[in-house]
Amino acid sequence: MKPDDKKEKTAAPMLATETPKTNAAMETQSANGSRGRKGKKRNRKICICVTLLILLIIFIVLLVLGLTLFKPKRPITTIDSVAVDRLQASVDVLNLNVILNLTLNVDLSLKNPNRVGFSFGSSSALLNYGGKLIGEAPLPASRIGPEKTLPMNLTLTLMADRLLTDTQLIGDVTSGSIPINTFVKVAGKVSVLKIFKIKVQSSSSCDIVISVANRNVTSQHCKYSTKL
Repeated sequence: MKPDDKKEKTAAPMLATETPKTNAAMETQSANGSRGRKGKKRNRKICICVTLLILLIIFIVLLVLGLTLFKPKRPITTIDSVAVDRLQASVDVLNLNVILNLTLNVDLSLKNPNRVGFSFGSSSALLNYGGKLIGEAPLPASRIGPEKTLPMNLTLTLMADRLLTDTQLIGDVTSGSIPINTFVKVAGKVSVLKIFKIKVQSSSSCDIVISVANRNVTSQHCKYSTKL
């Protein structure tokens, strides 16, 4: 037998013994890779759960603050004074009608008791007589800061053509006193933590008696209402 044949025969068993080692290494690597993928999935799930838990805690804290410290309160509209700026009243007996010119200066204030700002839309102050609308003044939209009061001055002018043939007004002018009503309603929103927006409204209604002879307000009785 030649020496080369011996070398080939001895090399063959060595290759046979090396093959199982290679397969075992591949199986080990595959097992390690699957464990790595499982570990990554587990870490991803943990991160998602922790993130959701933090968001839930933040939401609960904001909700508690919104319902306690920043709990919305009702704004308060108050008519501070009503003064007669101009009054001309006379009765036309022949035609059975009343000539009446009336202008009122109304001072009112809108108080925001909330710890956040209150924004309200445009509205109107109304002047009523006997359940009829006889005058109107615009109330522009605005914003009131936290725990602030906004003073406003309005001029209400009577629409005389609506009372020309009102028999009740003839009797009131003749008796020397004219009962009227002023009504103001404001509606807006309170924004809590810039997340929760809650609608609120405030209104005031005042029954006023005006003296024809003295041209002033002799009595004033007001009612206030607020809603959330």
